[in-house]
Amino acid sequence: MSKDNDVYEVQRLYPQIYLACHVNHVRAVSTRWRISSQDASILAHLDRECGMSPRALAEHLGVAPSTLSAALTRLARLEYITNSPNEKDRRKREIRLTSRGAEATASTSVLDEERVRAVLRRLKPAERVQAVSGLALLARAARQLKENG
Repeated sequence: MSKDNDVYEVQRLYPQIYLACHVNHVRAVSTRWRISSQDASILAHLDRECGMSPRALAEHLGVAPSTLSAALTRLARLEYITNSPNEKDRRKREIRLTSRGAEATASTSVLDEERVRAVLRRLKPAERVQAVSGLALLARAARQLKENG
C-alpha cells in the first residue's frame, strides 16, 4: 500500500467509525460531571500517561492562555486533571488526565459507549486488539505531531 493510499484510507475509514458511533450529547455544567463543551474538549485532548504543557494545549485549542487557565483550575478542582511541574524542568507545567477525568471524558464523549462496544463486539478478540492498538499508534503519532509542530 502506498503512503498516499494510507492517507486516503484513514480519511475514508475514520468518518465511518465516527458516523456509526457518534451521538449528540448534552454537555452542560448541570450534568453529573459538571463540565461544559469546552471542558469536554480540553479533557479529550489530554492523556493519563503523556503530559501536555498548558501553553501547547492553549495553542492547539486556539484559546488565550488566560482563558485556558481558568478552565484548568476548575478541572483540577473537580479532580479531572493534574497540573504539576515537569519532572525534567520544574519551571514548566504538565497537565495530565486523572482516572476520574478519563471517566468524565468517556461519559461525555461524542462517541456513544454502547455503540463503540457494539462495534468492538463484532470483531474477533485478536482483531479487537489490532484495532485498538492501531488507534493507539495513530493517537501517539498525532500527539507527537502536536508536540513537535
